[in-house]
Amino acid sequence: MKTPAILSALFSLFLTNAAFSQAPAAAAATGAATKPARSGNPVFPGWYADPEATIFGKQYWIYPTYSAPFNQQVFMDAFSSTDLIHWTKHSRIIDTTSVKWARRAMWAPSIVKKDSQYFLFFGANDVHEGEVGGIGVAVASRPEGPFRDYLNKPLIGTIHNGAQPIDQFVFQDTDKQYYMIYGGWSHCNIVRLKPDFTGLLPYPDGTTYKEITPQNYVEGPFMFRRGGKYYFMWSEGGWGGPNYSVAYAIADSPLGPFQRVGKILQQDPSVATGAGHHSVIQVPGKDEWYIVYHRRPLGETDANHRVTCIDKLEFDKQGHIQPVKITAEGVAAQKL
Repeated sequence: MKTPAILSALFSLFLTNAAFSQAPAAAAATGAATKPARSGNPVFPGWYADPEATIFGKQYWIYPTYSAPFNQQVFMDAFSSTDLIHWTKHSRIIDTTSVKWARRAMWAPSIVKKDSQYFLFFGANDVHEGEVGGIGVAVASRPEGPFRDYLNKPLIGTIHNGAQPIDQFVFQDTDKQYYMIYGGWSHCNIVRLKPDFTGLLPYPDGTTYKEITPQNYVEGPFMFRRGGKYYFMWSEGGWGGPNYSVAYAIADSPLGPFQRVGKILQQDPSVATGAGHHSVIQVPGKDEWYIVYHRRPLGETDANHRVTCIDKLEFDKQGHIQPVKITAEGVAAQKL
């Protein structure tokens, strides 16, 4: 027979485990109403940064950087959800054993589905002039991989217009053309991709790399369309510090020109610091938007201790992005 002390300990353990569950809690025996389930922030455990969020079919997906020192940052995980609340981890969807030219620092993935295949774009090796590395492409038949190297070499491995080839974001415009915007070291380029993603297409004027760097740009570019306008977003400040943040501009073309409007994501000293390097998802068919980003827990001094979070992204009547309130609660359930 269990003693009262053991029973009490077991009950306390049950309560502790329940407190960490992200599933909806059952209604209290007293008949009190159940609060709507929310994602909580971070949305899944572990050190993850630079999240690219997207939708495939009836599932949300997040592809983040595994946040660790460069020499340990040699693989990527992915996470999927049907409701933004419950997330399933897909481990090691790609690693340096399947990308022979990559030796470390695999980061900031971007993914698109084309026909029946999934193409994962990534940066590797923290490349400098004369070194092997840059932006690569991997391919798989499923969103969870496993992904294999598509080109067996970097897609972009050299420095143009002062932009380090990292932090790529790939999107398809309304004319079906795929573009990639990328760049570190405070410079940003936009290039056109070949339909099969094996290389780059020159622009009609003969150039291949067009610089679109806006004021205060550092890294982490992202672009989306709303109301016929192109919203270009990027990260400012240093990724390892508390003032990492996100700003944006609006233009009539993916080539700009982009004039900085203002900052919309930043630290809240009562919640977290270093809020930046984000992506955006739209609920299909609705003017409902979410921003997925990383931040650093309060009191944490390790630059690599970054966690992935999600909050609402909202607009005013003029189409400007309203400042994001970063939260511990996250967002409510949203099925597709």
